[in-house]
Amino acid sequence: MLHLIWYIIVGLIAGFVAKSLMHTHLTLLWTIVLGIVGSIIGGAVTHLFLPPSGGGRFHPAGLIVSMLGAILVLYLWHKFRLQVPRG
Repeated sequence: MLHLIWYIIVGLIAGFVAKSLMHTHLTLLWTIVLGIVGSIIGGAVTHLFLPPSGGGRFHPAGLIVSMLGAILVLYLWHKFRLQVPRG
C-alpha cells in the first residue's frame, strides 16, 4: 500500500513539473497519470544504462528521471498533436 502512495506522490510531483514547463493545462488526475507514465519510461531507460546496485528497488535519480520522462511524454504528445482528455 505504501508503494502505491509513493507512486502517486512521485507522479504528482513529476507531472506538475512537466506540465508547468510545457505550459499545459491538465486536471489533477491526468497530472498524476502523466507523472506515473513518465516515471515508468524514465525508470526503464535509467535501468538500461545504470542498473541499481545493492538489490534496491529505487534508483537514486528517480524523481529527476521521472520528471524528464514526463516532459518527454508531453513533448511527444504535443508533437503528434494528440488531444489531452478533459475532465
